[in-house]
Amino acid sequence: MVIERYSRPAMARIWSEESKLETWLRVELAALDAWAEVGVVPEADVRAIRERAVTPSPERVAEIERVTDHDTAAFVDAVAEQLGPEGRWIHYGLTSSDVVDTALALQIQAAGRLLLEEIDAALAAVVRRAEEHRRTVTIGRSHGIHAEPTTFGWKLAGWAFELDRGRTRLLRGLEATRVGQLSGTVGTYAHVEPEVERLACEVLGLEPDPLSTQVIARDRHAELLCALALVATSLERFALEIRHLARTEVREVEEPFDAGMKGSSAMPHKRNPKVAERICGLARVVRAAALVGFEDVPLWHERDISHSSAERVVVPDAFLALDYMLDRFCRLVDGLVVHADRMRANLDLSHGLVFSHRLLLALVDSGLGRDEAYRLVQRHAMQAWEHERDFRELVGADSEIVGRLGPEALAGVFDLEASIRHVDVVFERLRALAGKEEAVHV
Repeated sequence: MVIERYSRPAMARIWSEESKLETWLRVELAALDAWAEVGVVPEADVRAIRERAVTPSPERVAEIERVTDHDTAAFVDAVAEQLGPEGRWIHYGLTSSDVVDTALALQIQAAGRLLLEEIDAALAAVVRRAEEHRRTVTIGRSHGIHAEPTTFGWKLAGWAFELDRGRTRLLRGLEATRVGQLSGTVGTYAHVEPEVERLACEVLGLEPDPLSTQVIARDRHAELLCALALVATSLERFALEIRHLARTEVREVEEPFDAGMKGSSAMPHKRNPKVAERICGLARVVRAAALVGFEDVPLWHERDISHSSAERVVVPDAFLALDYMLDRFCRLVDGLVVHADRMRANLDLSHGLVFSHRLLLALVDSGLGRDEAYRLVQRHAMQAWEHERDFRELVGADSEIVGRLGPEALAGVFDLEASIRHVDVVFERLRALAGKEEAVHV
């Protein structure tokens, strides 16, 4: 499993060996209750089992497994040895995957609830900071090069919508894996009644798999792991942007840096974007888990356990890593230091070239052919760039441009507010998202 450094207690508890065995016992007891309800196992025996059965320790199960070389069989023996004659009913009619796969579904649902809470917290943090910087003007970059003005809040609003899409995908993945099975060997119900499966799954909060083959088909789990990987990749995208904006040459944002922190073991001046880098690194772990999910789908004749060994690693790891990433991302966004003055200074580095498109459109509106207008604007733009001249001054000295547009229209070309005049439209959509209202489309 993910090392302790990146494991948070609540999520680690779900994927602990103790929790797994507890969940296996829940499934076994639910099956026994169902057997009693259909009249096969005496109700008195089930009551006696419930009174005395406790989750065996991982150490005891491991001790028995050293002999059986089978962990589920070792678990069944460890439970039955507490019970006396009634212990014969434990695991009645079931096969290992009935317990393992159904219990895994329960663990996934519990872990998914934690992730949904974390996504909600991250979404709330992003929305709050987006509103705070709704009109904090910054340069929009394409290919890493200055393009046109936008606002930092507009950038963050995009993150919020992406997080919401990730939440929707995760919900679909959790629903796809909210299935259990108690169908017995090769899934034909030869030794267990379908009604036992229905009753047990109902108690456990699961849907019976409509056709399990002894193993629940792993396309379900692959879908879930892909959903986790997409959320992780979105977090990486956001973190990568923070890393770029935190570079010394840009310095538009900084990670929070508290008293006593050290950015480098050697260089006292360093304040590195280490949390964002950690998020980017762990995203690779979660994406790798998704690849394993695909590999786990094909099984020999619908049933083998080649998926089991891989799943024991990647499913807990994906949940643990993403849980940690979401927590750190939420803290990062909450404490992010935003240098609005630096954003404006960086915007001005390109000598007003961010208004070249507005000038092009103004000339086209005046009746000038598009290609002719483009080349006219480009000539001044290249001169401004190569000689570090003010673009507005160069344009203002061109009699053809001034003659076509006039001073008032030319001044409007260089109106920064006009570039972001529709920002409120996006924030109306964001408010609808945050309030779960009907989205506004314009």
